[in-house]
Amino acid sequence: MRTEEKGSSLATMGRPESSEAVPYYFTYIDQVEGDDVLGVLEGQLEESLAFFSTISEEKSLHRYAADKWSIRQVLNHLNDTERLFVFRALWFARGFETPLPSFDQNVAVSGAEADRIGWTAHVEEFRRVRLATISLFRNMPRNGWMRSGIASEKPFTVRALAFLTAGHTTHHVRILRERYL
Repeated sequence: MRTEEKGSSLATMGRPESSEAVPYYFTYIDQVEGDDVLGVLEGQLEESLAFFSTISEEKSLHRYAADKWSIRQVLNHLNDTERLFVFRALWFARGFETPLPSFDQNVAVSGAEADRIGWTAHVEEFRRVRLATISLFRNMPRNGWMRSGIASEKPFTVRALAFLTAGHTTHHVRILRERYL
């Protein structure tokens, strides 16, 4: 089903402009092809689950260097960060004006103890988190997309956060393919 048939006006929203996030985040935003971020998020769900199914429980503990995260930690990071970006999008879209704090990914990875959780549980968590992400963005009111706020002392629009969510996944799945497997 096409995005415009799902109740979202996202198809007419276009890509984020340079004023919608600081330049650093365009490292991820620019990895998203086209304007249909909802379609990308949906496609990534299917593609990522197929890719993750090729990784065994044993292989999921692999690190390509001693000081690097394991594959489980990378997927846990994807899940945590998607939740974070989407929470920010929800916060701003609903009109809250209180700035949101920073997120230290290394503190989160350490606190998660991801290597103690089975690979299949991480994959299922990714599926559930992504389905919730798709649902939020699919049902986003048109005026919510351009709402903005401050997180990590930086400005973001909801639209930029949606693209950031998709681009961050593209980035880390590529790292898994190129450096881990």
